Amino acid sequence: MTTAVFPADVAHPTKWRALAARVLADGAIDRDEARAILESPDSELLDVLAAAWRVRQRHFGGTVQLFFLMNAKSGLCPEDCGYCSQSKVSDADIPRYNLLSAPKLLESARVAAERQSKTFCIVISARGPSEREVDFVCQIVPEIKRRYGLNVCACLGLLTPDQARRLAAAGVDKVNHNLNTSERFYPEVCTTHTYADRVATLEACRAAGLQLCSGGIMGMGETHDDLIDMAFELRAMNVESIPLNFLNSIDGTPLEGVRRLSPRDCLRGLAMMRMVNPSAEIRIAGGREIHLGSLQPLGLYAANSIFVGDYLTTKGQLPEADYRMIEDLGFVITRGSESAEPPPCLPR
Repeated sequence: MTTAVFPADVAHPTKWRALAARVLADGAIDRDEARAILESPDSELLDVLAAAWRVRQRHFGGTVQLFFLMNAKSGLCPEDCGYCSQSKVSDADIPRYNLLSAPKLLESARVAAERQSKTFCIVISARGPSEREVDFVCQIVPEIKRRYGLNVCACLGLLTPDQARRLAAAGVDKVNHNLNTSERFYPEVCTTHTYADRVATLEACRAAGLQLCSGGIMGMGETHDDLIDMAFELRAMNVESIPLNFLNSIDGTPLEGVRRLSPRDCLRGLAMMRMVNPSAEIRIAGGREIHLGSLQPLGLYAANSIFVGDYLTTKGQLPEADYRMIEDLGFVITRGSESAEPPPCLPR
C-alpha cells in the first residue's frame, strides 16, 4: 500500500481526502490504492464516497445523465455468456424476437426523449450483427437524431473494422461492448468468444472515430484483482463511458442463485471505478435496484449516470422514482454540457 497516502497514524477521513486530492492533481491512483478502496471497512464508507464525490464533482458538477436502453432483438444468441438470459445456454423465460421494425424503434426513441434521456441505446442479441442488421441501424440512426436530438449508442456484439466505420459514418456516437471482467476471469464467464475478441471490437471502434462505452459486471465470482484489472484496462483504453452492472442472477442462467454482493460492496466498486477513471462517465447499470436497494442515491456520489426505465430482459424501477431520487440529492438531469452547483450533502 502507498504509505505516502495511507500512513498508519493518519485518521481515515484524512487519508481518503488526500487520495482524492492526488487524483485531482495528477489523475491517477495505483493498484494498491484501488484495492484499498474495495477492501475498506464499512466504518470508512462515507469517507470513501466523499473522496469519490470530490473527483466526480470536478468533472460533472451536480449533473446526472440518463440513458434509455432498447432491446431491438431479443434472445436467439449463439454465445454462452453465463450471466445472460439471452444466451444459448439460458432457459430463462424471456421474450424472443427478431429485429424490431423502424416504427417501433422510433417510438422507443420518442419515449427516451420524453424521459429526458441524453442517449438512446440500440441493443441486439447476437455474436455480431448481420449485414442486414448493420444496414438497418445505419438507416434508422439519422432519423432518430433528426427527430429527437438524442445521442445514439449501438450495442451489436463483435464488430469488424468495416462495420465500425459504417456505424460512425451513419452518425452513431458510441459503441457499447463491455469487457465484463478481467482477462484472467473471462473464460469462467464465456467460452464461445474470448476477451481478446472484445478488445479487438473496441479497438476497431476507436479506429473508426467512435466513442467507447465499456464496463463490466460485479458479483459473478471474480476477485478484487479481477475488478481492478478491468478498471485499469478501461483507463488504458481511454473509455469515455463505463457502465458498472451488478449481477442479476436470472433464473435459468448458469449463474442462477449467485448472490455475492452487499450494497456496500457495490458502492465501493463505483468509488474505485471513479478514482481509477476520474473523467469517465460512470453509469450505475443493471442490478442497481436489487443490490443497492435503499442505498441507490449514495451511488450517484461516485457515478454520474444511470439507465432510466427497463434493461434488456429485466425491469428497472419507475422513471418517476429516479427523477425523485435525483431531485432529492440536489442534482439536475442534463442532456448537454451544462453543469450545476454541487449539493451540500457531502464535502467537496
